[in-house]
Amino acid sequence: MTLFSFHLAELAPSLTGSALLRPSTAAGLEHIEALALMRLGAPVISPARLQLRRCAVFAAWRHDDDLQRFLLEDRLGRGLAAGWHVRMEFVRRWGRLAALSGLPERAGRLDPDEPTVAVTVARMRIPELPRFLHWGRPVERQVRDDPATTLAVAAIRPPRTVCTFSVWQSVRAMVSMVHGRGDFPQSGHHAAGMAERERRDFHHEFVTLRFRPLSEHGSWQGRRGFIPQTTGP
Repeated sequence: MTLFSFHLAELAPSLTGSALLRPSTAAGLEHIEALALMRLGAPVISPARLQLRRCAVFAAWRHDDDLQRFLLEDRLGRGLAAGWHVRMEFVRRWGRLAALSGLPERAGRLDPDEPTVAVTVARMRIPELPRFLHWGRPVERQVRDDPATTLAVAAIRPPRTVCTFSVWQSVRAMVSMVHGRGDFPQSGHHAAGMAERERRDFHHEFVTLRFRPLSEHGSWQGRRGFIPQTTGP
């Protein structure tokens, strides 16, 4: 079974920049997306839109031992080990990413009350960037402010790769957000953004992945315990 991981860490800008430009080739690594964090909902022209001191990494591994070795022996891995990460089991896919073409649409099921992790990866159509920002920033704020999220971040690798990551208290709460249910003012933004993407796609490639969190490790900005009912070192 392929193991997935998502990492957040504060790194030297040179190390983040190197990771963005030259993907790791660590043993047992099946795929990696290294990105610089953005602040959800930040103004388009803002230092918060590209935070080279804060790195996000989404990766797929053949085995847990391969991830362990990476965190101990690889330069990027040692930097990430000082931050926070979650290890995950793939459950569901919507859309397609060529780099992860081997993933089935469904590999399991989650109980509606289970916590879940959602990851999206998109390769932007550069001419569609103004439309994407217009429709995407309200969605960012909706996910950020939803009371059922325990952690939500967005990240970018210029010029065209964008990734979002969110931890949800339950599958039921996440599905409610996706379909625009809820009584807080921003509840309809995600559904409206999806409808606009269906009308004219913003992306060359787009995939949304749902995961079961397996274990949580380390801390992020002084906090631990982002995954409900999951414990780790």
